[in-house]
Amino acid sequence: MDRAPEGVDPNVPNVARMYDYYLDGKDNFAADREAAEQIMKLFPNTKTSARVNRGFLRRAVRLVTENGVDQIVDLGAGLPTQGNTHEIAVGSRVVYVDNDPVVCTHGRALLARGENVEFLEGDARKADELVEQLRPLIDFERPVAFLMLTLLHFLTDEEANTLITRLRDLSVPGSYLVISHAIDDNADLTPAALEVYKQSTAAIHLREHAEILRFFDGYEVLEPGLVDPKDWRPDDEDGPAPARRSPGYAAVGRKL
Repeated sequence: MDRAPEGVDPNVPNVARMYDYYLDGKDNFAADREAAEQIMKLFPNTKTSARVNRGFLRRAVRLVTENGVDQIVDLGAGLPTQGNTHEIAVGSRVVYVDNDPVVCTHGRALLARGENVEFLEGDARKADELVEQLRPLIDFERPVAFLMLTLLHFLTDEEANTLITRLRDLSVPGSYLVISHAIDDNADLTPAALEVYKQSTAAIHLREHAEILRFFDGYEVLEPGLVDPKDWRPDDEDGPAPARRSPGYAAVGRKL
């Protein structure tokens, strides 16, 4: 990116722009690239995981839109980088949510102007406040899809339970919950990674498969359920499943 939007300091590394760099995007600065390279030394699979997660997002968004959902809330969205929700769900109402004001400022500058796309500064750790912010933007009388890609890393169990329960109880049957969450057994590297992730304000919470699956209470987990995202292939995608497992796992649930 040639010039930072007003209110964005290009000299301070930002997690969302680092993710953009992992995806070979253009909306990042030298400070972000330097920090991202440090993370990739700690976690060599980071770039691959980011690409796999983006592929899962695209497949999940296609799934919910093909099933008639035209309202999508992308929680902990980061930047609306290439191939993101609003580019896949053309014609749908898309609300990106992030709690970082710098990310929100940058995200609004990147979005194509249109009445169907919003970038909201909101905190998933404060479920009731977030719901009130969403009410003017989303019709909760109709099905809505909630995307939580990597968001659970930054929520405690109590915060995650409160948020998901609140959204589940508020939404109507036919709504969707989409979760991806990287599993990493080497928790010793987390403090070192957080030292690089200057913008992180909370510890990263690593979870087992069963711990993620319980967040889908009240939802029908769709086939094939909680899986490596590279193995999650809707009917419109073919090709063999990869031999090597990545550390990311994901699930899509439909509210009954």
